[in-house]
Amino acid sequence: MNIHEYQAKSLLAKFGVAVPRGHVAYTKDEAREAAEKLGGKIWVCKSQIHAGGRGAGRFANDPEGAGGVRLATSIDDVAANAEAMLNQVLVTKQTGPSGKAVKRLYIEEGCDIARELYLGLLIDRATSRVTIMASTEGGMEIEEVAEQTPEKIVTVAIDPATGLTAEDIGQISAGLQLEDGQMGSAEAFLTAMYKAFLDLDASMVEINPLVVTGAGEVIALDAKMNFDDNALYRHADIEELRDEDEEDPMELEAARHELNYIKLDGSIGCMVNGAGLAMATMDIIKLKGSSPANFLDVGGGATKERVTTAFKIILSDPNVEGILVNIFGGIMRCDVIADGIVAAAREVALHVPLVVRLEGTNVDLGKKILAESGLPILSADDLSDAAEKVVHAVKEAA
Repeated sequence: MNIHEYQAKSLLAKFGVAVPRGHVAYTKDEAREAAEKLGGKIWVCKSQIHAGGRGAGRFANDPEGAGGVRLATSIDDVAANAEAMLNQVLVTKQTGPSGKAVKRLYIEEGCDIARELYLGLLIDRATSRVTIMASTEGGMEIEEVAEQTPEKIVTVAIDPATGLTAEDIGQISAGLQLEDGQMGSAEAFLTAMYKAFLDLDASMVEINPLVVTGAGEVIALDAKMNFDDNALYRHADIEELRDEDEEDPMELEAARHELNYIKLDGSIGCMVNGAGLAMATMDIIKLKGSSPANFLDVGGGATKERVTTAFKIILSDPNVEGILVNIFGGIMRCDVIADGIVAAAREVALHVPLVVRLEGTNVDLGKKILAESGLPILSADDLSDAAEKVVHAVKEAA
């Protein structure tokens, strides 16, 4: 689960992470009021969408104009920027060409920036540890830094038995080339960040840029947070921060039915039980010359109704030109899958090639249900055969 920048900063501030003051605004008048409350002479108007690259992005109605993060030197400028940005579509590298509508702004006080750095916390699956990444190259995408100047990234895996140590902090601070007078601020910042990461069950916290001010303070000028969905039952307050307008409607519908679904850019819809099998299915579709349109794991105990919903979600994607169902029946029975497929195909009027590979519990009954359905379903003997058939059928139908 993702949240907005202003929400992330509010959470981090509760743990003692240093952030600039700011207020969220949904209208031009609220933006003006926010700037008046903050006082000062410089403000920053920040578009709040679940995507990076906002400053470099451009609004669809004004592609030659300013981006989604703007400086204002007067209250009137704040109001004017708010009017120009709110309810407009912002296109960034991460939104794709369709962009995202800006429905709220974060009006933040100006900051005396001396240096821009990068700091990220994430779970490293290779080491099974919380890992801190730090770089002197703040304000850039960390992927670009890793590709062009990897030596400028310092990575520190935190031992869960000891937690964040003085040695860890020293290594990170050295990597950021902090001066002696900035070390106290950095230690407080890193300690608070690490505690927030653990206590909130975050999966990623990214501060880009992390800035050193003219006074030598270390603060989070931006903040991005992701959370482990499986831990949200422990954090009702965080779950309330979910902005469904920022999420894919099909992914939301899938979540309501306890389906693990992620929309992708390909043309072959996939319905599989088990995350590992789903990944293998997606890989073999690529190997056979096409691309998966989604990741969809119906789980080991799916009902007929859940399978029907999964099938309908796949077909609701206009990019889907064919469907591959790959089920290994252990806990999940093949006849239940077959019933769901037939029910959904009849309800939505199947209009694309469908290939089904079933193995496991009640496989013969499942195949019989499909064969007697009267629907144009192609049966496959194994995964390779299934992938070849669906890719070929899509090409033939084109």
